[in-house]
Amino acid sequence: MTGTLTGLVRLVTADAHEGPSWFADEDALYVTTTRGPHGTAILRIALDGLLPVGPHAVTVLRADANVANGTAADAAGRLIVCEQGSRTTPARIAAVDRATGAATTLVDSYRGLPLNSPNDVVVRRDGTVWFTDPAYGAAQGFREPARLPDQVYRLDPATGGLTVVATGFDHPNGLAFDPDERVLYVADSGADRGDGRFEPDRPHEVLAFPVLGDRLGPRRRLAELPGAPDGIAVDARGRVHVAACGGVHVFASSGEPVGLIALPGAVNLTFGGPDGTVLFVTTDTAVWAAVPDAEGASS
Repeated sequence: MTGTLTGLVRLVTADAHEGPSWFADEDALYVTTTRGPHGTAILRIALDGLLPVGPHAVTVLRADANVANGTAADAAGRLIVCEQGSRTTPARIAAVDRATGAATTLVDSYRGLPLNSPNDVVVRRDGTVWFTDPAYGAAQGFREPARLPDQVYRLDPATGGLTVVATGFDHPNGLAFDPDERVLYVADSGADRGDGRFEPDRPHEVLAFPVLGDRLGPRRRLAELPGAPDGIAVDARGRVHVAACGGVHVFASSGEPVGLIALPGAVNLTFGGPDGTVLFVTTDTAVWAAVPDAEGASS
C-alpha cells in the first residue's frame, strides 16, 4: 500500500476476534475472543513497542464475557463492551472495570424490548455511547428471534436515555467517528447472513452520516466492499480503514480508494500505540500491528 503503510508485524498469536481497544495508561490492548464451548473472554495484551510479544503478555480480564464483541474506551477509563447475550442471558452494553473485570449494565433494552445482539460501539467525546445492534445472534442461533429492527443507537449514560439514530439497515456492523466527530461511518454487512450464506445482492457497504448534535442526518454511501465489511477505524487525516475481504481497505473521506493493507482474516481494528499511529488489527488467530504514515485517531 504505497504511501500509507510502512510496516506490518504479527504482534501476538492469540484468539483475538473482535473489539480491539487501546489504553495508553497501561500500554495495553484489549480484545474479545471467538465464541467457543465456554463462551467468549476479554483478553488483555501487554505491549512491548512494536516488537512481537509472547504468550506471557496475554492475560484474561473476564473469562465469561456473555458473547462479547466490539469494545471501546470511555473517558472514565472503563472498557465499554457489546455483549451479544445468549438464549439465557440478555444482550447488553456493559461497562467493565479494567482492574477487576467486574461488569455493570448500561442498557439492555429499548422501549421494553430486549436488544438483539450489540455488535460494535464507539464513545463520543461528550461521553455518549453509540452502538450497532444487528440480529446476528438470532441468525447464528444463540439468541431468540429479534424483536427490534437492526438499528444504530445513542446512549446518554448521564440520563440513561437511549435513542435510535439510524435505521433501515440490513445488518449494521462496525462504526467509527471521523476525527472531528462530524461524521459517523457505519458498515452494513447484510450480505453476510450470519448462518454461512453470503448474498451479494444484499448490502456490503460503508455509509457516512453527518452528526447533527444528538442525531444523524441523511446517509450517503462511502464505498461498497468485497465480501462483508466489519470493523472501521479513522485516522487523523480522515482516511477510513475498513476490515473486509482481503484485508484493510482504506478510503479517503470522499470515498476514493486509497489502498489496501493485505491481511486475510481481518475482522476489527483500532489505532493506538505510543503516538496513536499504530493500527492494530484482529484476525481471529492473531493481532497484527501496522504503522501508517498518518497520526491515528482511535475508532
